[in-house]
Amino acid sequence: MKYAVRYYTKTGNTRRLAEAVAEALGVPALPISEPIAEPVDLLFLGNSYYAFSIDPEVRRFVQSLDKNKVGRIVNFGSAAMLNSTYKKVQAEAEKAGIPMEKREFHCRGEFKGVHKGRPDAEDLRAAADFARSFLD
Repeated sequence: MKYAVRYYTKTGNTRRLAEAVAEALGVPALPISEPIAEPVDLLFLGNSYYAFSIDPEVRRFVQSLDKNKVGRIVNFGSAAMLNSTYKKVQAEAEKAGIPMEKREFHCRGEFKGVHKGRPDAEDLRAAADFARSFLD
């Protein structure tokens, strides 16, 4: 299987998770500004809530994906207050004709002192374990 990791972050929390996921998969963690050039079976997409939704840049990235180059999207991320962005990403993926993996990784993220230190070392290990569960 071929894997890619892309992420969007404003605070650095999702970047740290993306790096843990990417290391476990043996691929680079790249920002969503880097297009998917080669076909991949699984695209691990890191994102978070901003103003109660996914960032417009994440929305545009998912809409720009070529369904012939991306087999499935695997959602992962962190948030201080809200839960998973899965349904928001799924809505955009459906418009692009790309299925979502049912499993996802989500943990708390620090924001303005709430959940201080998160994602922490345990969260990063859990993210890496989650990614390894997809290795064939």
